[in-house]
Amino acid sequence: MLSDYSAPEIEARWQRIWEEKAVFQPEPDSRQKFFLTIPYPYLNGNLHAGHTRTFTIGDAVARFRRMCGDNVLFPMAFHATGTPIVGLSELIANRDPLIWDVYTKLHGIPEDELSALTTPEKIVAYFRREAKRAMQSIGYSIDWRREFTTTDPAYNKFIEWQYGILRGLDYVVKGSHPVRWCPHDKNPVEDHDILKGEDTTIMDFSLIKFRMGDDVLPCATLRPETVFGVTNLWLNPDVNYVIARVNDETWVVSKEAYEKLTFTDRKVAWGSEISGKELIGKRVKNPLTGAEVIILPAGFVDPDSGSGIVMSVPAHAPYDYLALKDLYDADLSEYGISEDLRKIGFISLIESPGYGEFPAVEAVNELKVKDQNDPKAEEATRLVYRREFHNGVLKANTGRYAGVAVSKIKDVLLRDLIEKGMAEIFYEFSETPVICRCGTRCVIMMVRDQWFLEYSNLAWKARVLDCLAGMQIIPEEFRVEFQNKIDWLKDKACARRKGLGTHLPWDKEWLIESLGDSTIYMSYYILAKYVNSGMKIDSLPPEFFDYIFMDKGTAEDVARVTGIAQETVQQIHNDFFYWYPVDLRTSGKDLVANHLLFFLYHHVAIFPQELWPRALAVNGFVSLEGQKMSKSKGPLLTLRQAVAENGADVTRLYILGNAEYTQDVDWRNDGVGAARAQLERFYNLAREILADKSIDESAEPTLIDRWMLSRLQKRIAEATVAMEGIQTRRALQSAFYLLYNDLRWYQRRGGKNQLRRVLSVWVRLMAPFTPHVCEELWAEMGKGYVSLAEWPVADAALVDEQAEQAEKLLEDTLKDVEEIVKVTKTTPSKITLYTTPAWKQEMLGLAAKAAAGGKLDMGALMKEAMASPAIAAHKKDAPKYAGKLAKAAHSLSAEVLGLDEFETLSRERDYLAKALGVPVEVYSADEAGADPKGKSRQAEPGRPAIWIE
Repeated sequence: MLSDYSAPEIEARWQRIWEEKAVFQPEPDSRQKFFLTIPYPYLNGNLHAGHTRTFTIGDAVARFRRMCGDNVLFPMAFHATGTPIVGLSELIANRDPLIWDVYTKLHGIPEDELSALTTPEKIVAYFRREAKRAMQSIGYSIDWRREFTTTDPAYNKFIEWQYGILRGLDYVVKGSHPVRWCPHDKNPVEDHDILKGEDTTIMDFSLIKFRMGDDVLPCATLRPETVFGVTNLWLNPDVNYVIARVNDETWVVSKEAYEKLTFTDRKVAWGSEISGKELIGKRVKNPLTGAEVIILPAGFVDPDSGSGIVMSVPAHAPYDYLALKDLYDADLSEYGISEDLRKIGFISLIESPGYGEFPAVEAVNELKVKDQNDPKAEEATRLVYRREFHNGVLKANTGRYAGVAVSKIKDVLLRDLIEKGMAEIFYEFSETPVICRCGTRCVIMMVRDQWFLEYSNLAWKARVLDCLAGMQIIPEEFRVEFQNKIDWLKDKACARRKGLGTHLPWDKEWLIESLGDSTIYMSYYILAKYVNSGMKIDSLPPEFFDYIFMDKGTAEDVARVTGIAQETVQQIHNDFFYWYPVDLRTSGKDLVANHLLFFLYHHVAIFPQELWPRALAVNGFVSLEGQKMSKSKGPLLTLRQAVAENGADVTRLYILGNAEYTQDVDWRNDGVGAARAQLERFYNLAREILADKSIDESAEPTLIDRWMLSRLQKRIAEATVAMEGIQTRRALQSAFYLLYNDLRWYQRRGGKNQLRRVLSVWVRLMAPFTPHVCEELWAEMGKGYVSLAEWPVADAALVDEQAEQAEKLLEDTLKDVEEIVKVTKTTPSKITLYTTPAWKQEMLGLAAKAAAGGKLDMGALMKEAMASPAIAAHKKDAPKYAGKLAKAAHSLSAEVLGLDEFETLSRERDYLAKALGVPVEVYSADEAGADPKGKSRQAEPGRPAIWIE
């Protein structure tokens, strides 16, 4: 007999059994294989709720596919390369207060354990152990024989082999490129190296050179075409600027801009400082138009943005228009400005549908923007920019650029300006600040003689797009996102001088970058099992990997050069070609712009087309009680914490049932509490069913039995379709919540003989989501492991539409009576039901047939109806009823036509009387008896008329 529900006891028992019995350790066989992978976690902290969602989706899919009969491989490893772990060990060793707080309070690490993590190796070992324990605690069906870290010696050899191939294909090149750079580590940084601003990209601004005598005042802009409309420059009077020598010119820029310039490939030398106030009121020359414009004061100019000097285009930039308008009545005498700024003429340079001469003015007036501090000013800016970018063309006053689309002008104009010495390119982050995990603020560095992966290579891009076209993308609408990101992707630095990782095989001064070594590691899972079992790895030359992964050479030759037994070499090779390619890669949407792109790029570079990935699935993030999670600031919910507080199955049930696809999950404790109550309800109901000795499974099925079995087939079909599309929320809706409602109605109607049959299906439907409690129930049924049981298959022969219609009629009638009683506030002594007259039933049949094409022709319907003597006898009421049917033409169904409503309600009269607590009479409207209120005339198919006494 099952005991009361105890999550810790049940979950610990089944996790131990799964491990001891090697339930999730597949080997190649004759079955269809399914190779599923999820991103391995980075070992600089405990797994959190974001990991929990992505990993649990992956595990649910793995369990589903396993139950569908596939031979499922679901492995896991750990990412440790790069600089973050090195930086973290230094901060821990120095007892950095911020790091100490983050790891003791947010990650829940005891101080005595944290204080011991003073080397990268200790951190890797600690978080590897903790991450594995966390994943085991929630019941992931992982084959742990294949685990590894990216610092393992054999993995280093594997990465060296990969990069040797990439270099041979000329995909690894040396050059100068702008990269995100940590001045402290003196290394390029990628997303995984960044504490804050990991989604930031490098944007190329146009630096337009306005001149004041011999000095250059450069202005950074993303829209160089607007230089034609500049009326003034903005400069912050409260900021000190630097007069610096830049190459062979003298520039005036903010101190922050000067610092940025020192990291570029320009020759930069500090000259002197000048206050912004001294520059206000002076005039500069527009390099393109030759017009002289005034410098005006603006406190909104951020010295850390661009050069700290901004060009003003009030005809097309709402902020510039508002700022200029705010100065119209201002006293600017302290800057030596006495002229009337109203006389500054706006210059219109873009023609855009829907706008007149001055789009900025029109947008401000349209949105009723008060001033430059009004939040609606940002909306006005976006509105103008969007319309002009997509639909605008340059006007005649732009000379030879007239008629060119705004969307096409940037590169053309910038090239011309650079050739004439009027502009340069200046790189900025899309958001600031960008902070390295070591705590240093990052900059954009123009690195020379740096190794890059040439992702801009057009032939390489074309192959990646071919791969994408042949893949399943879940959800499908993300395909465009991938296409755009592939088009956009530029060259990436692939090596660094500091950190953990693999050295470039041809240039040992460089270590391969942490995202660059995480692209085809899925193939290494096949090899890792053999490495972990003690295979000799002293000599793993490229020929070994060529044979294992590319079928080049022979097992005999590889055995000779490596000293590994020929049988082992052959087995690894065979295993790889059994399991590969990856059937599904599922990941959070934050990796679309980096890891998932690199995953595709490297697969198409290394492997033949038949080994390219087959499917990608993307999911959203997790917030906590409405707040964005932060590993450095909080709030943070670790996986271990979630399981410790709620249990593994409750955690899984909640996070899988909370949102779909790329929607974000909001983890709320009250919602988790509700999920716990629902799971306990499921367990207790199952206990009751298993303990019920009165169930007779051999009894002839009654109407309600047939209804229950019919509903069950539909729930099976719905859940199966949802899981095939990785819609866990939709699957749970059918497999858990709706099926529970069906069962309650079945029991309310007195059904019980099909309960064990239903429970057998129900437990299997829930096994991918709540595996521990399902194993407990399945074991009680004496059926082995539910994790390896057969996924239910809907039986079309058990779908009984008539039984479902009969029960729907009964349920709807009960609801209608209860609603009338509630609204009228009466206490009934007797209830009379009148079922539909035959003529309405016949007319419904005619209407359903006529509406099969989606549209109901009233004239044709009435003509056919009046040809029927039964309907013609009611020619006064027939048109009104036909009109009612016409309004619902899109939802008409002939399903109710085969149902004898009078027979159904008469048969269930005793049940209705018991449910309603009063005597119930049933009549056909064709033989309505006394009918003192004429209620029978209201009866329609599926909606009996009701008379309450």
